Amino acid sequence: MTIRFDRPVSHAALAARLIASFALVLCGVILIGHRFGPLETPYFVLLLLISAGFAALAVLLAVVGLTQLWRMAALGGVSAVKALIYAALPLAIVGIGVERYWTRPAIYDVSTDLADAPEWLATPEAKQLWLPARRLVTSGDREAQNIAYPALTSRRYEGASDRVLEAVRKVAGDNHITIVKVVGTDLVDPNGDQKPRRRTPRQRPSPTADDSAVTDMPDIIPVPTPRPYRDGVADLIRQNTDVILQGETRTRIFGLHFDVLIRLREEAETTLVDVRVASRYGQDDLGISADIAESYLKALDAELLGIAGS
Repeated sequence: MTIRFDRPVSHAALAARLIASFALVLCGVILIGHRFGPLETPYFVLLLLISAGFAALAVLLAVVGLTQLWRMAALGGVSAVKALIYAALPLAIVGIGVERYWTRPAIYDVSTDLADAPEWLATPEAKQLWLPARRLVTSGDREAQNIAYPALTSRRYEGASDRVLEAVRKVAGDNHITIVKVVGTDLVDPNGDQKPRRRTPRQRPSPTADDSAVTDMPDIIPVPTPRPYRDGVADLIRQNTDVILQGETRTRIFGLHFDVLIRLREEAETTLVDVRVASRYGQDDLGISADIAESYLKALDAELLGIAGS
C-alpha cells in the first residue's frame, strides 16, 4: 500500500511573490516616469515610498512562508525567495535615502562662500505639493554645511577670468549642467557659443586727410584705470563686474532637479570661483548638493591643472 503525504501550501509565500512583483513594477515605472517622463518629484517620492511599503510587506510574508517551509515543509519556498529578490530594489533605494537622511545635515542649499553666497539670477521656483514649504537659508544652515563638508571651499586660480570662464563652461557641459542665464559677459551666450561682434560702419576718410595716417584705428580706445581699493565703493564695483552663470542639472539615475550657480570674481592676478548648488524640492537634499559641487570643483581643478593657486 502506497502512502502519500500531502504537503501544505504556504499562501503567505505566494502572496509575498505577487506583492513583491507589484512593488518592483511600480518602482520601475516611477523611475522611468520621473527620469524621462512628466512625473514630478513630489509624486515620485510619494510613489517610491508606497512601493517600498509594499516591498516591506512582501518581505514579512516571505519570512512567514520560509518559516512554514521549515516547520511544516509547506510549499512556497521558491515563491518566498523570489519575493525577497523582487523587493530588494525598492527597499534598497529607500534604505539608501534613509541612511543619507540620518547622516547628512538637514539642508538643501550649499555654497563655497559661506559669508557671501552668490545670489540667484533667477530664483528657482517649483511646486512643492505635499512636501513641506521651503524655508530661507540661515547662518545655522551654513554652519552645519561647514561642519559636514569642510572641503567644500572656494577655488582660486592664477590667470585672467576669460581663461577660467572657458574652463568653467567646458566643465559644466561635461558634468551635464545646462547654463540658462549669464550676467557679466556680453560676448557669450548661455550655451557657450560666441556671439558675433556688432560691426559699426566705417566712415570714409575725407579727401584732405593725410594718406600716411593710420586708417585702421579702433572705434573705442581703452583707457587703463587703477584697481579699486577694498572699500564699500570697490565692493560695489566688484559685484557689478562679477561673471555669474546660473544653470540646472539632474542626477543621472533618479533625475532629481538641482540648480547651480557659478561666480567668477577677478582679484589682482587671480580669479576666484565660487559654486552654489540647491535642491529644487524639499528641505533636505540628502547630501546630493554637496556631491554635485565637489564633483564639479574637482573636474575644474583637473581642467585648470597647472594654474591652480594654493
